[in-house]
Amino acid sequence: VQLQASGGGLVQAGGSLRLSCVASGGTFNNYNMAWFRQAPGKEREFVATIRYTGINTYYASSVKGRFTISRDNAKNTVYLQMNSLKPEDTAVYYCAADRRGPRAISSVISTSYDVWGQGTLVTVSS
Repeated sequence: VQLQASGGGLVQAGGSLRLSCVASGGTFNNYNMAWFRQAPGKEREFVATIRYTGINTYYASSVKGRFTISRDNAKNTVYLQMNSLKPEDTAVYYCAADRRGPRAISSVISTSYDVWGQGTLVTVSS
């Protein structure tokens, strides 16, 4: 499976962006999916994850209430709606797939995800 992320860009603080990640190949509707981000000079960090059914989600405390992860299994796509953006949200955002299967517990650990997209840059100006 390959993942292609898009939707990043430059936005002012308080603005919104929606990231998309399209999967090709594999069995997308069996994979838990996640978004991670990496700011300049910092380690990659967890942002949000969604179960393969799309019913259960979990967020990092830093984005909870502002970001929403969703998926459309018919389109093999996972989304990250980002509202009320802050300068500290500036980072390269990566989508990731956990191919362990439907019984896998949702994870916030990057090593649980074995397929990664190329990343899309989000820059939030103050």
